[in-house]
Amino acid sequence: MKKEGIMAPDFKKSTLEIQSVEGLTDALIPRISEPSSTRRRVDTTMDAIKSYILREGLQIGDPLPTESELCEHLKAARSSVREAIRKLEALDIVSVVHGKGTFVGSLSFDPLVEALSFKAMMSGDDSYRNLADIIELRKILDQGLAPEVVSHVQSLSTDDIARLRTVTENITAKAQDGHTFLEEDIAFHQGLMDSLDNAVAKQLSRSLWLVHMAVVPALNAEITADLMHSAQAHIDMLNAAVNGDIEAYREAVDSHYQPIEHIVRTRLHS
Repeated sequence: MKKEGIMAPDFKKSTLEIQSVEGLTDALIPRISEPSSTRRRVDTTMDAIKSYILREGLQIGDPLPTESELCEHLKAARSSVREAIRKLEALDIVSVVHGKGTFVGSLSFDPLVEALSFKAMMSGDDSYRNLADIIELRKILDQGLAPEVVSHVQSLSTDDIARLRTVTENITAKAQDGHTFLEEDIAFHQGLMDSLDNAVAKQLSRSLWLVHMAVVPALNAEITADLMHSAQAHIDMLNAAVNGDIEAYREAVDSHYQPIEHIVRTRLHS
């Protein structure tokens, strides 16, 4: 199934007038043989494969042509196609299943998580600044989605609410024992986000949480002193959502981030 009218990106301000996915693919194929000074062949082949996926209307899990078929279709060398597939797999755009073939990938945010986590951990003196940025972005997302979260929690079943309350009880129990609760924390936040219809928001929320949790241990942040504060914030967030109180939910979100924000500010000014 072809998709008409999808505007193509401006590749290096090319003089080619590309107005559709079909035009993008047709324009990219001849460029594979251009000098590497114009653009690396592998990168151009990657774009051609992505264009093929769009042009053919392929969806997550759909099979791609074989390596030989892609070489013929894209007029590209086998080495270029092989390397392009490898790089696209690293980006989760395609998935290679040995013995079965190549498929459209899950298109997750996992590569973003890896890149942001590594960047934050290798930044030296800027590590806490990066962590502060991640926390701020998480907070903005949680605060901004408050109306949608509260609205959708109202439609959850009694069993769903009970499961979330069980998570908060487990969080409190671990906090009382002086233990962190990473698994319960992600279960709680994803449980709230799962009620939303916005798939991108859910993926982004999970990704930022993973980056946050990957960076905190690496920076040796001392968070155990405020575990009970955080545990109570989770309870307050759920109660506010169940009661339909958006402002109370936002206040609980703010309280949830106060301990880690305090630690980061202290480290930044020490």
